[in-house]
Amino acid sequence: MKHTYHIHGMTCNGCRGHVEKTLANVDGVTNASVNLEKAEATIESESHIPINTFKEALKKDGDRYSIHNVGEHVHTPKKEAQPKGQGTGVFYCPMHCEDDKTYDEAGDCPVCGMDLVEEQNLNPVTQQQYTCPMHPEVVKDEPGYCPICGMDLVPMEPSLSAEEKTYKKLIHKFWLSLGFTLPIFLIAMSEMLVNNPLYTILDQKYWNWVQLVLSIPVVFYGTWMFFERAYRSVKTWNLNMFTLVGIGAGVAWLFSVFGLLVPDFFPAEFKTQSGAVHVYFEAATVILTLVLMGQVLEARAHSKTNAAVKELLKLAPNKAVKVVNGVEEEVAINNVVKGDVLKVKPGEKIPVDGYITEGSTTVDESMISGEPIAVSKTVKDEVSSGTINGNQSFLMQAEKVGADTLLSQIVKMVNDASRSRAPIQKLADKISSYFVPVVVIVSILTFIAWVIWGPEPAYVFALVNAIAVLIIACPCALGLATPMSIMVGVGKGAQNGVLIKNAEALELMNKVDVLIVDKTGTITEGKPTVENVGVFNKDFTVDKVTQFIASLNNSSEHPLAEATVNYAKENKVDFLKTKNFNAVTGKGVEGVISDTKISLGNALMMNYANATISSVMEEEVQKYQKQGKTVSYVAINKEVIGYVVIADKIKETSAKAIKELQNRGVDVIMLTGDTYETAKAVADSLNLNSFKAGMLPKDKLKEVEKLQQQGKIVAMAGDGINDAPALAKSDVGIAMGTGTDVAIESAMITLVKGDLHGIVKAHNLSSGVLKNIKQNLFFALIYNTIGVPIAAGVLYPVFGLLLSPMIAALAMSFSSVSVIANALRLKNIKI
Repeated sequence: MKHTYHIHGMTCNGCRGHVEKTLANVDGVTNASVNLEKAEATIESESHIPINTFKEALKKDGDRYSIHNVGEHVHTPKKEAQPKGQGTGVFYCPMHCEDDKTYDEAGDCPVCGMDLVEEQNLNPVTQQQYTCPMHPEVVKDEPGYCPICGMDLVPMEPSLSAEEKTYKKLIHKFWLSLGFTLPIFLIAMSEMLVNNPLYTILDQKYWNWVQLVLSIPVVFYGTWMFFERAYRSVKTWNLNMFTLVGIGAGVAWLFSVFGLLVPDFFPAEFKTQSGAVHVYFEAATVILTLVLMGQVLEARAHSKTNAAVKELLKLAPNKAVKVVNGVEEEVAINNVVKGDVLKVKPGEKIPVDGYITEGSTTVDESMISGEPIAVSKTVKDEVSSGTINGNQSFLMQAEKVGADTLLSQIVKMVNDASRSRAPIQKLADKISSYFVPVVVIVSILTFIAWVIWGPEPAYVFALVNAIAVLIIACPCALGLATPMSIMVGVGKGAQNGVLIKNAEALELMNKVDVLIVDKTGTITEGKPTVENVGVFNKDFTVDKVTQFIASLNNSSEHPLAEATVNYAKENKVDFLKTKNFNAVTGKGVEGVISDTKISLGNALMMNYANATISSVMEEEVQKYQKQGKTVSYVAINKEVIGYVVIADKIKETSAKAIKELQNRGVDVIMLTGDTYETAKAVADSLNLNSFKAGMLPKDKLKEVEKLQQQGKIVAMAGDGINDAPALAKSDVGIAMGTGTDVAIESAMITLVKGDLHGIVKAHNLSSGVLKNIKQNLFFALIYNTIGVPIAAGVLYPVFGLLLSPMIAALAMSFSSVSVIANALRLKNIKI
């Protein structure tokens, strides 16, 4: 039987997977499939299962989701608008427990209990505001004087970010906990002294009560959040590090309290010489304080993992100089709109994306392209937000503002990629799902083993070692191994002009066997220029043929078309009106000019237009094609009357990049829509053995599919609309940042500068990140593999060594920090 139900409460793929797993585990269900977009679940079963059974299953899972019959009206109480939370961004779990799910408020991850991390973003851009030192309710966007008392307004201090607030809260709790834990520790350690001076003041049982009183602020204030997280983890059965800490420290503290209140319940082996039950307040508080110290160090380390994004955010200016009727006016960046004319002075950051309308300068684009050499810019050249002007002023027109600017897009892409999950993380997730239950079982077995075979006092040894096993195990180190490396690696790539859309691309790039590259705009500069216009029919002049070509291409957005239009303008050729314009993908364009049908394009286009190319025409054209130049034929009413020769210079970095990739074992294949002669000339100059010419978009797509069927991992690099299908189908699509929006949207990696050397950078980055992830996984696994048995006491029979729960807590706290620290090394790798 098959039924479809509506699911309420899902917000991400993590939710979808969780609901699907919960429904599939219901007795009698043979298959469960959940669709996030439709918010529907399709459930197959051998016999009918009441919907209330599914409702109960989801309710036990935490009551976050509900299931209803399709079409049933569901009343959901209107929620009050929740505050955005601390800081300016959204919040996500650093371990990506629920994939890319984000939260509106700072707090704990509902799955693993870790502090949520704030996403860094540009919107809205923080603007400097001013206030009165006497009347703080007065807030102005500009300096001036207070309207109440007349005092000069002073700049307002920027509010703390969410991570700074979290760190500040944790450090406060840590110092308070440490202040109460130290006396407890000293009291407990004094028992090791032969003539304990403290016992001359009070008996041991009274010092035990002092330890209890001192432990209360630590347990119920400083570290209470650990017990809340542990309780939530058991309730939702999302067992994690806090489950182990909560059980271990909780057992030690409750045992001690019970020993104080009911000492006669315990046998003599649990008691000291004075008759008091041996308490573990110092173990519980030291463990909790050390774990809290680990959280403090993690909070500080987390702030460094997204340092690359923070550096990008610093590039965003908050003001611009707007020019209106020749008058300059300083305005907030949020008030700049498309079409505004802005003035950029020497040394200033360029406020938004646009193009220069007056003047020339050099621009430092290293912050977004990774290239240290300043780029010369003049009229009509594009400039990007956040880049730094050289020593000349210029006027520019705003084209993209706010979230549409290149800088905003880079920040968004980095944030999205940082929250994505790499395939290698599935290994860590699978291990983690069994980790906590196995550790709890090992802890119980440790207790039993020490009770049966341990020396006297056996129960004391059993309790201490069982707690040590719980405390030293650290599933968080395993969970953080992949996402920390991804976050730092993606940021490193952004600083070097390599934008990663998701973590899967970063991992796959290292495994690529074949790289397919487009020619125009990828291998070549993509800035074609008309070199020559030829005529086959003596009834037409060069100017007339040029007029037909430019008038037809004036309706096209292709780079080659733009070159002919610019050529016509430079030669002061008048444009004619074009009707019925039609672009034939991969072939050319056609239209009607002065009641005459004009066709322009390659040989395939001439065939499409039923225009015959003679051998003489073909021979003349091939002279240019053999030089690597592109030639388009022009036909009027099915008669070929001329041609246009367009040259597109090969990028200086193309040859070096291709050679380096070939040396690494990557097979580089060029696919182009151009003719065989042109393609061969380009391939020969680059020492490319593999190339195919005359490739339509569907042909490029088929080539990608053919290679994938052979078991190859295929990367595709392109910049045009005709590359989009192949980019989307390839294992790793790489778009030139100088190309079309469609190509960039279809790709998994975007190269800001738009040259093949960026692919070498991406390959280096992928290798470095994957190596770092494997190191982190090794550290986490080897740490737990060695640490848990030692905590259980395997060294005691031979060496007489035992691991104190307090030392175990210290080791556990530093395990996660060590993983983050190793990931931070990626900031220094050279790509």
